[in-house]
Amino acid sequence: MFQLPVPVLDANAGSGASAFGKLPEWNLDDLYTGEDAPELKRDLDWLEEACRSFAEDYEGKLAELDANELLDCVLRNEKINQIAGRIMSYAGLRYYQLTTDSGRAKFMSDAQEKITNFTTPLVFFTLELNRLEDDHLANLLSQKADLARYKPVFDRIRAMKDYQLSDEMEKFLHDLGVVGDAWERLFDETIAGLEFEVNDEPLNIEGVLNLLTDPSRDLREAAARELADVFQANIRTFARVHNTQAKEKEVIDRWRGMPTPQTGRHLSNHVEPEVVEALRDAVVNAYPKLSHRYYELKRKWLGLDTMQVWDRNAPLPMEDPKTVSWEQAEKTVMDAYNAFDPRMGEIAAPFFTEGWIDAGVKPGKAPGAFAHPTVTDVHPYVMLNYLGKPRDVMTLAHELGHGVHQVLAAGQGEMLSSTPLTLAETASVFGEMLTFRKMLDGAKTNAERKVLLAGKVEDMINTVVRQIAFYDFECKLHDARRGGELTPDDINALWMSVQGESLGPAFEFMEGYETFWAYIPHFVHSPFYVYAYAFGDGLVNALYAVYEEGEPGFEDKYFDMLKAGGSKHHKELLAPFGLDASDPAFWDKGLSMISGFIDELEAMED
Repeated sequence: MFQLPVPVLDANAGSGASAFGKLPEWNLDDLYTGEDAPELKRDLDWLEEACRSFAEDYEGKLAELDANELLDCVLRNEKINQIAGRIMSYAGLRYYQLTTDSGRAKFMSDAQEKITNFTTPLVFFTLELNRLEDDHLANLLSQKADLARYKPVFDRIRAMKDYQLSDEMEKFLHDLGVVGDAWERLFDETIAGLEFEVNDEPLNIEGVLNLLTDPSRDLREAAARELADVFQANIRTFARVHNTQAKEKEVIDRWRGMPTPQTGRHLSNHVEPEVVEALRDAVVNAYPKLSHRYYELKRKWLGLDTMQVWDRNAPLPMEDPKTVSWEQAEKTVMDAYNAFDPRMGEIAAPFFTEGWIDAGVKPGKAPGAFAHPTVTDVHPYVMLNYLGKPRDVMTLAHELGHGVHQVLAAGQGEMLSSTPLTLAETASVFGEMLTFRKMLDGAKTNAERKVLLAGKVEDMINTVVRQIAFYDFECKLHDARRGGELTPDDINALWMSVQGESLGPAFEFMEGYETFWAYIPHFVHSPFYVYAYAFGDGLVNALYAVYEEGEPGFEDKYFDMLKAGGSKHHKELLAPFGLDASDPAFWDKGLSMISGFIDELEAMED
């Protein structure tokens, strides 16, 4: 199956002009110039024939190939991946620009069905590859360096060897994938179509979520209660989607013999379960010194006896509510990137000038933000919903970091460029940290420094504490679904079981907050994705500490790390920096950076 990366939250579209200046919009011509572009028809025709001839030439014969023949087979498979990825990138990006447009939805769905049908005959490739004897494959790889470079791909494919079904069953599941995609689309279109009204103003979900950061506590409360009301009105749909997706996963996992619901994610992330558990335990154990401690400080700053959920992302009383123009946001991020290394700025610059960013908030546009790598012979595209908040500047830095990473990794080719989710956040979080440090260095007053530090701590808590709480919620959800259908109240209770523990005693939870699991796309699109954010943040915090210590040649090592794409395991990538994610102390090193910022904030209180 060829699918888009999951949006982070992540044409007919309206103008990009706004109060923040002229906002850029995508120009997708580098993929295709339109639905009726002759190049698109050419590629679809080529793909259908390429898949047919690939199966004809290789099915049942992989064990007989010599090293040269296996390399040719791999290269043909890679080309098929590239053309299919290009088509789906175009279809998906147009859809995310305007998810409420039925024509775009149909075009994407039709493209997905065609590609699924074309590529079904290719299912044999991974199945037969997994049936090769270890010694036989090792011998072939030793004969040809161009083939040996694909060993990481073979390793990832063969990690599924013990969970592989019969050829016929694998083809059936491949074809059935479009049904799961339909449930994801139902979720996306339901979210994009939700209508909210706060103080008589109609809003989409992005607009009402933005109000949760408004200086007015009354407005934040109104937004939170409106979210709760609308989620409750649609809760049966969201519960049906989650029940169906979790049940589908349980059935497939059971047939494959996977020991836990998380196993598939760990395998695709190329990370050991014990490393994830070490991360999870380190974060949960740190809740009291991270989120609990910070939110107690924030409660005092806000002058409240108890915080409500609508206070969690409230601006601080001393915060300047001015918005940041797009021009200033671009300059801030580009200055930070260039100060680290001009090569980074050079890679980032075309995103702003060549139509590689879609920044405006528009009706029907998908919420959140993401960077889509498309295919290695084009370039990434970044989607934002820019509203001029300081955090939006950080989001720009984050997604641009993804874009830089994807550009650098493209040299690995289609099958080796894609990084596991655990490493995919490296450049994005590092880009955020560079931008934050640049802004912190430029702070003119203690109050300004305090606001910047607090904002960064909140972002890190959202990235680490919140995502691990999300992970725990998902673990509980999938375990519970194995025991039968879950009612909305069942899911609500699971959600609330992790909220108090992660946020701490400073909070009360309004009636209705129990439904706030409903809008988070990762639970539907990509189960257990969320721990990758905490993994990435912890990794980058440890990496940045090495940078601050003045590691010789850090910049070159960092670029080499990004250029490696998915060609190396996390142990190999971190070794040049003297780091090891399998060491439990590694995560404490990363978490200590967050607690250090909180120490500084507490010291400002004296």
